[in-house]
Amino acid sequence: MAALEDLMRDEWGRLLALLVARFRRLDLAEDGLADAFEAAARTWPRDGVPANGPAWLLTAARRRVLDRLRSERVLARSMPLLEVEADLATRAQRVMADAGEPLTDERLRLVLLCAHPRLSREAAAALSLRLVLGVPTADVARLFLQSTPTMAARLTRARKRLAGERFALPSARELTDRLGVAADVAYLAFTAGYAPTSGDDVVRGELAGEAVRLVRVLRDVLPAPGGAAGGRGAQDDGAGDDGVAARELDALLALVLLQHSRRDARVRDGALVLLPDQDRSRWHQGEIAEALDLLTPLATAPPTPYLLQALVAAEHAIARTPDATAWDRILARYDELLTLTDTPVVRLNRAVAVAEVSGPHAGLDALTGVALPGHRLPALRAELLRRAGDADGARRAYDAALALCGHGAERDHLRRRRAQLA
Repeated sequence: MAALEDLMRDEWGRLLALLVARFRRLDLAEDGLADAFEAAARTWPRDGVPANGPAWLLTAARRRVLDRLRSERVLARSMPLLEVEADLATRAQRVMADAGEPLTDERLRLVLLCAHPRLSREAAAALSLRLVLGVPTADVARLFLQSTPTMAARLTRARKRLAGERFALPSARELTDRLGVAADVAYLAFTAGYAPTSGDDVVRGELAGEAVRLVRVLRDVLPAPGGAAGGRGAQDDGAGDDGVAARELDALLALVLLQHSRRDARVRDGALVLLPDQDRSRWHQGEIAEALDLLTPLATAPPTPYLLQALVAAEHAIARTPDATAWDRILARYDELLTLTDTPVVRLNRAVAVAEVSGPHAGLDALTGVALPGHRLPALRAELLRRAGDADGARRAYDAALALCGHGAERDHLRRRRAQLA
């Protein structure tokens, strides 16, 4: 049912964080919450949706965890370990009272727990997407270009590595390191919402918006230069690790704001609308203005991956029309980015800029040697071959992209483009 699906998407991470804070057992919390959603799927269609769905789910999950603890005969040993700052029901009412309030401390602790140094960065990102934002395992697998069974096994191993870890904020120095991992997690979560890799949604705005809020929380708790946590201003340009982290989080927030500002224009009648064809009057100008304000103090800052990507997004944001886009500056940014992080995705995006500056043949040359799983590489090759006048080559590339594409809206777009070749 739609109401339960919405709660799964919007409240999973909040509820899980509260349960982990209450019981200090990640495995029990996740199993209990899954059981609660399963119970809701059975009873709500018959009894109706409760007035406070999140509280119902939280209560049901708590009961299931307690039943599990009793059955394991560990309740007596577990209770002294619980760290409860207030009654769980009271906290649930406070957390759920305003859907637009900032993320809670419990949820931040859950993010940082997932960013534990015991885990690789990729494992931390995958686990955070699954636990904090409730992204389905299949979507996490597609985001990391892995099969669903492989990702499920990796998530299980990651959970086991965290068994027994304290559910608390780390020290200031460790917090800075973990926030770097959490920033990558937030951007991966944003990508899962802004450009889903499966299903039929062009944009999952709620997930993308949640990731934007997560970036804001990370900025708020970043230790200021000198070690004091919290209250960092956006203009902080301190030296050292804290200063670099502060600038990178500012750049990350600018990046996600610029991309998120285009969400309404990316869909028309349920179909995907590419950047050159978007109605720019539907872009959210307030978010663009906030992002540009964040980037202004960073104009002379040393380049970092998020900053360079944000500057590319800014070039699109300030262009009044697609033809006014400064592709030469965008290409220069990608050349800088390539020196910092030479990845297939960066080379793919750089090839787009090369094609805009020097033509489709140059773009195809820039793709030489690029190996990237999924449909995006053959889809770009198809577009460039199309522009170069090679209809047969474009048709074959479209077929290859269609065979690999698992996203409904993008698949429909590829079909339309292929049909136009005839």
